[in-house]
Amino acid sequence: MTRGATPGATGGATAIEDHAALGDGRTVALIDRSGTVDWLPIPSLDSPPVFAALLDPERGGRILLRPVSDFEARRRYLPGTNVLETTFTTATGSVRVTDALVTGVAGRLPWLELARRIEGIAGTVVMDWAVEPGTMLGEAGPWAERVDGKRILRVRKVNIGVTGLTDAEDDEDAPRFGGRIRVADGSRRTLTIVATNDEPLHLPDPGNVDIGIDRTVSNWELWSRTFSYQGPWDEAVQRSALALKLLLYAPTGAIAAAGTTSLPETPRGGKNWDYRFAWVRDTAYALRALARFGLREETHAAISWLLRAVKGDVAELRVLYGLREEASTDPQTHDAPGWRGIGPVVTGNRAAGQLQLGVFGDLLSVALAYASAGNVLDVPTRRLVADVADHVCDVWRLPDSGMWELSELRHHTSSKMGCWQALQSALSLVELGQIEGNPSRWRREADVIHAWVEENCWSERLGAYTMAAGDEELDASVLLHAPSGFDRGERMRSTIDALRRELGDGPLLFRFTGAEAEGELPFVACSFWLVSALACVGDIPEATALMDDLVGRANDVGLYAEMMAADGAFWGNFPQALSHLGLIDAALTIADLR
Repeated sequence: MTRGATPGATGGATAIEDHAALGDGRTVALIDRSGTVDWLPIPSLDSPPVFAALLDPERGGRILLRPVSDFEARRRYLPGTNVLETTFTTATGSVRVTDALVTGVAGRLPWLELARRIEGIAGTVVMDWAVEPGTMLGEAGPWAERVDGKRILRVRKVNIGVTGLTDAEDDEDAPRFGGRIRVADGSRRTLTIVATNDEPLHLPDPGNVDIGIDRTVSNWELWSRTFSYQGPWDEAVQRSALALKLLLYAPTGAIAAAGTTSLPETPRGGKNWDYRFAWVRDTAYALRALARFGLREETHAAISWLLRAVKGDVAELRVLYGLREEASTDPQTHDAPGWRGIGPVVTGNRAAGQLQLGVFGDLLSVALAYASAGNVLDVPTRRLVADVADHVCDVWRLPDSGMWELSELRHHTSSKMGCWQALQSALSLVELGQIEGNPSRWRREADVIHAWVEENCWSERLGAYTMAAGDEELDASVLLHAPSGFDRGERMRSTIDALRRELGDGPLLFRFTGAEAEGELPFVACSFWLVSALACVGDIPEATALMDDLVGRANDVGLYAEMMAADGAFWGNFPQALSHLGLIDAALTIADLR
């Protein structure tokens, strides 16, 4: 049985794996098993979180809706949707709550609308509800005011209203809404939280909201019918695609790496990052999947965003970009305790200015995936791709921070492999007639890179490609270059064995040598990369067995965080695009090679 807390109660943050995610194409809400929304940036995913009890239980803010007495909770996403259905069962009855970030007839609503439909299905259940905005990570103070007889809450420029239930808050000036309701068998009502930022506030009619929930379900179902995949692990693949759709920032087409900031990678703290940015790497993997699934609108939006972001001097290509053009990547630390007291709480990301050579391979593989799907590159993009290929011919010799955004510059093996991939993609685009340039130079330089890696980044002692030239450390990111085609032979097979031996924790993998000693947990995406690599070297049975195990390690609604302990506990930001992309790519790779 789960004890339902009273509104306003504080305490330790809920386990990361106990969350589900809602989204409307602009922001993401996290809701735990007890029906508490403890993460919701407004109006956009990269905005300050108005509800952030996940990182600050006392001041962060939350939206509560739960039985007063002890309860059991069962939940699921409605099939083919990102609409959550939770059934609470108490000693006196049962209630079904349907949660949605409502969408409009033609896409996103101009305002945020979180709708919570409450239906009595047996007996009678007494439920508490509350809407308690927080301090935006210690940066602002919420307040209440009455306008035309209606009580409104404000935090900075964010305006919040409630419709559907009667506000029973005694203190007129308290910056919260709240009350208690009795839900009888057959009853149906809706709690609606609406919000705007620096705009007038629309308070919708409860009847229209109820219709809006059904419309949102239909919108998601229509999208899922457009989704095309028939193969192994189809339910997990579809849920991962729906998770990616949550992270796609519709106003620009950018794909966020995750829905949160500052969920820790290690119990020791210190490795807390803001993942509400778009990495070129993640966008590349996502575009390949979106194109494969026949999702034309998302594919075009994502590549158009990426090309708008990077056009200019190819030497200034960044690792990551803001979801919006005006978004800042400058790191900032906030006065909040962090998830379960593990800080720091940060916004922004210091990796934006790093040199990561692998990003060139990601960018050109995006162009190749788009063109291979039957699309046509425009003239500026064709020039950009050729310029990037020429640039790679010069810069691949430089040390960089590597895929894992480390501070020490080294000749990272996976970065060199990524440069080889960039040139191979450019050559393929020439063969497709999509670009012009200097293919003879690109081909010659690709051969030089390949030979250099084979000579300088292989350890006879380990029987593996190393993390960087001349060292004896391992890095799971080299697994990405079995699918890229750099190596699908004996050396990659031997590297797989070494990685499982040295970095493995059951079916899971740590990122690189020393990560476990630093207190990190295994990185979910690495295990899916292992599946793909096993398939590429011909071990389909082992790849399939490992995939079966990993698919079973998602949480109860099919989502993954960045990292996972052997006991199933999630760590790191959530939901994590790279984890779900790894699952999709592994399933597609096995399906193709079978």
